[in-house]
Amino acid sequence: MDCIISIELGTNAVRVYAFDLQGGTIGFAKGSYPTFHPSPDYSEQDPEQIFITMLYVLKNLLNEKVHSKNYKVLYICFSASMHSLLAVDKSGAPLTNLITWADNRGKKEAGTLQTSPESDEIYKATGTPIHPMSPLVKIVWLKNQRPDLFQKTDKFMSLKSYIIQQLTGRVILDHSLASATGLLNIYKKQWEPAALQYAGISASQLPEAVPINHCPGKLLNQYRVSLGVSASTKILAGSSDGCFATLGAGVWDRHKATITIEDSAAVRVIGNSVLCDKKRRLFNYVLDDTHYVSGGPSNSGGIVFEWFAKQFGDFRNAYDLETCMDDLIREASGAQPGAEKLLFLPYLLGERAPIWDAQARGVFFGVNINHERKHFARAVIEGILYEMYSIGKMLQEHRDIKELSINGSFASLPFCTQLIADIFHLPVSVGTNASSVSMGAYLLTATEIGMYKNIEEASRSVTLTETCKPNTHNNNIYTRYYSVFENLTGKLASDFEALANL
Repeated sequence: MDCIISIELGTNAVRVYAFDLQGGTIGFAKGSYPTFHPSPDYSEQDPEQIFITMLYVLKNLLNEKVHSKNYKVLYICFSASMHSLLAVDKSGAPLTNLITWADNRGKKEAGTLQTSPESDEIYKATGTPIHPMSPLVKIVWLKNQRPDLFQKTDKFMSLKSYIIQQLTGRVILDHSLASATGLLNIYKKQWEPAALQYAGISASQLPEAVPINHCPGKLLNQYRVSLGVSASTKILAGSSDGCFATLGAGVWDRHKATITIEDSAAVRVIGNSVLCDKKRRLFNYVLDDTHYVSGGPSNSGGIVFEWFAKQFGDFRNAYDLETCMDDLIREASGAQPGAEKLLFLPYLLGERAPIWDAQARGVFFGVNINHERKHFARAVIEGILYEMYSIGKMLQEHRDIKELSINGSFASLPFCTQLIADIFHLPVSVGTNASSVSMGAYLLTATEIGMYKNIEEASRSVTLTETCKPNTHNNNIYTRYYSVFENLTGKLASDFEALANL
């Protein structure tokens, strides 16, 4: 029997799935790793720790669920979170920690680029909004603030490029992740000269940009032996987590959008053309030769509720964060929509779409003496979902969205599913596999094997089994609360800047 392995290099954890050739789940394993915040604007990880964690989780899954049942691994397909940056020397050794999407240290550099003559040309060519998340901005920060490291750097990589280099010896980056760097021309699928010039680097200092179905080679012998896989096992470059989440959500119809909420969050659509936004708020990432994934990413996903749980939750068992979060969600469900006039702006890590303000910060607004923890918990969840609605409104300027599909461990909670339906006033569908990222990896690999003629046919095969219908009464409540949420965000922009400058 043959199987497919998908490896998702997420923000806070690696998730490994084993699928049979019909898309059934053989097994799943997960391993976590920390993010370091040396200062409030810094978000870093240890790439070696991630690599070791990935190997450990993969080997355990193979031993327990794959080899023990006599499955043969045909393909290993990768996905990864976007916008990461790692500087390495000529031997491939890291010179820095991995700088993640949540890192805002390049605020000054982003502001300078935003107002430069090159900004329009770079955004139009690359489809990536100008923000500290962008690897382009991170490279400029290194050039300006750490010229010693900048001069020593042989290549600037993403996390996935580093992992695949360790496993195969090849330095590649798929078009999907490459189009999240602010450095790739999304029309020509080549590194963009204007962006390279602004960054002060050459194309040779970046990985080879390849299609998502590219095979960079086979596992090096030591990993084949250690993992117990065949020399014929193939590696697929794969895609970004965002593009795979959209592919695996089955939202190919132009009237559908998908909402993903894991650590970060996003609202996305698929199309065969770039969505040109005059305000430069939308991203446009390459999926394959003829399709793009467009939408807006938010910093304010499940990681915000996790923060709330860590600070204010009760831990019945040491380090049992999931149970603590479940208890808080149960409490939140006991509060009325609107959390008794308590609002939360969820910008703990600054924000990307739709406001693109790295200096934004979290705010509880409307606190009164009768508010209890359940109101704060509900306000946090509603604040995260109001931000999703903000991005959805932005997308609806370009698309007539009539249905939503949701995925991700946070979005797929029944309580959150109903809130999303009520806030958007749209029907919300949930797939049979909560991890649409891994499903996207399976669908790409199954297409390579020949089970589907193309990825459109593969995506349309996704079954959406549950539909949550909106509550009109609750929507009327949320519409009024959202109006205050939106006004607050706009009014506080200057105060966020003033606070940052103190």
